[in-house]
Amino acid sequence: MKETRHLGVYGLIIKDNKIALVLKSRGAYTGKLDLPGGSFEHGERPEETLKREIKEELNVDIKDYKLFDSESIVVNWVHNDIEENMHHIGIFYTVTLKGNNLKSDFDGYDSLGANWYDINKLKESDVSPLVWIELNKLKGE
Repeated sequence: MKETRHLGVYGLIIKDNKIALVLKSRGAYTGKLDLPGGSFEHGERPEETLKREIKEELNVDIKDYKLFDSESIVVNWVHNDIEENMHHIGIFYTVTLKGNNLKSDFDGYDSLGANWYDINKLKESDVSPLVWIELNKLKGE
């Protein structure tokens, strides 16, 4: 099995007990809800990656952000017919947006659109493993 690593920066965007999530169209979490965010471009600082990814995936600018957590998991998935064991490492920020209207259509890359989801109605099976971990940390569990 091929071992890979993925490092990303993600936004925890919560308003009125709802969280902004994107529906994944590809990758290890296809069909799951995931946090907006993603990989670094060469030379980017984490905050720059966060701002760029939020704009790309949600089409909204960031008003404010604060470092919240870092976490990692290991997941097995099939990529290009090759079984991979991916070590997914995330840096998480709590984020306040300048607006509330999220991009609801396909981004041409890996998101089928974003929406607001009631935190209390989300089930572990609905979301990527890192979303579940971070939601539990936010709730103090």
